[in-house]
Amino acid sequence: MILYPAIDLKDGQAVRLLRGEMDQATVFNDDPAAQAMAFVDAGCEWLHLVDLNGAFAGEPVNAAPVEAILERTKVPAQLGGGIRDMATIERWLSNGLARVILGTVAVEDPDLLRQAAKAFPGQVAVGIDARNGRVATKGWVEETDVMVTDLARSFEDAGVAAIIYTDITRDGAMKGPNVEATAALAKAVSIPVIASGGVSSLDDLKALRDCGAPLDGAISGRALYDGALDLSEALDVLKG
Repeated sequence: MILYPAIDLKDGQAVRLLRGEMDQATVFNDDPAAQAMAFVDAGCEWLHLVDLNGAFAGEPVNAAPVEAILERTKVPAQLGGGIRDMATIERWLSNGLARVILGTVAVEDPDLLRQAAKAFPGQVAVGIDARNGRVATKGWVEETDVMVTDLARSFEDAGVAAIIYTDITRDGAMKGPNVEATAALAKAVSIPVIASGGVSSLDDLKALRDCGAPLDGAISGRALYDGALDLSEALDVLKG
């Protein structure tokens, strides 16, 4: 399993939200690129980036800090938030991003996601964010009647690189991931699944590692910033 340290970007700063609420943001670093380098120096092999403003605006907003991160770090990075057309996808991938994450598009324009996955093999992931098993879009503001497993299964033949599954109620709350739901999703599809939301301790990582489903990785943010989770120890646990 891969551990993906998360850098959530709001107004050019690295922040963490509580359950996706923009007015519940804690600033952890005014220099996201420096934060990214700290994670890389600690041994991470991937970075998970989110343009929070972009998720609400429907277009990239924090392009400058993302570009600074890509310029300074040498590990692959994936980015979600405000990526909703082919031109934006092409621009990010040509600028050195390893993988784009499409969330709202997966629900509202699945044909675009399929086209992108075909055009850029291995570089397009689906972001599925959910409350109580139902998918939420547009920065988690709009809830749909689409069920997580149904959406994931609809892309089985699309060639997407991964599914990033986030339980919104756990995100930033430091109360542990929804291991049961994440494992159930991973067992229901052949697409690699990355767990997100609530990963806050070594025990959480062990629970995901040993859940009985073939998870590709886990994303952690607040716990790394707060010091509740040591990145080097976390990496060892997942490699072990």
